Amino acid sequence: MNTQRRLHLLRALALATGTPLLSGRSLAAADPSLEPSAVEPLRLGGESLLLPSVVLGETRRINVYLPEPYLQQEGLRLPLLLMPDGGMAEDFPHVAGLLQVGVANGTVRPHILVGIENTQRRRDLTPPSADARDRVIAPQIGGSAAFRRFLAEELLPLLHTRYRCTAERAIIGESLAGLFVLETMLQAPQLFGTGIAIDPSLWWNHEQLLKDLPAQAAGLAGHRLFIASADKDGNTAPIRRFVAGLRRLRPQGLDWHYQPMAGEGHATVYHPAALLAMRRLLKPANS
Repeated sequence: MNTQRRLHLLRALALATGTPLLSGRSLAAADPSLEPSAVEPLRLGGESLLLPSVVLGETRRINVYLPEPYLQQEGLRLPLLLMPDGGMAEDFPHVAGLLQVGVANGTVRPHILVGIENTQRRRDLTPPSADARDRVIAPQIGGSAAFRRFLAEELLPLLHTRYRCTAERAIIGESLAGLFVLETMLQAPQLFGTGIAIDPSLWWNHEQLLKDLPAQAAGLAGHRLFIASADKDGNTAPIRRFVAGLRRLRPQGLDWHYQPMAGEGHATVYHPAALLAMRRLLKPANS
């Protein structure tokens, strides 16, 4: 008797006797033939590292996705794509999925994706703030400079030693991580040539990053930048003012794009905006 027939008879018996249909392990115990022949862990491809940080005074988990071309072609060197909010319970799996599909269908160049899992997110991704409203959102804020030092002095050297990397580096983030992306592109432009800031929290510290833009915009020369806003929530005014500032200042050689996402809110914008950003900024050279 095949499996489908057995399930049909079990359902019929349940209806006839008024007893609930067994499910999961109980169903398999009632019919041992329903047990799987083997169970293996799912593998995304890559590895997870624990990196003791002197700069941060704590150990940080780093998740690394290695795309198929890297695994299959010995000697192949690839650019890096870093992301805060990079834990397996955060945004790492869906960004890795976008990269995997984009590489497979030829719309995105292969990158080594590096996710930094959070410990104290609001501490690491924010600069100091004089706004009392900002200072109540977490026990500690204002640690973005230290987090940037961690990237520059500890994480990036490790990655370039452990993996076959080119000198090309990009960074992607949403919300406070998007704020960190823009702050890093302006204050430490030597770290990343490409920045993807999705619905960045530019309201932070009375919009201080906007006020600093005229003095720092020249550092964006020769870089690439993608900014998206979640227009459904209606909280895009600081982002639009930042975009207007870029249009007015016109940093020399900056390749940049602003993408309003009319149908997306703050909680839904990351995935669709990341897809657009990857296809625009990380596309193959011949496309």
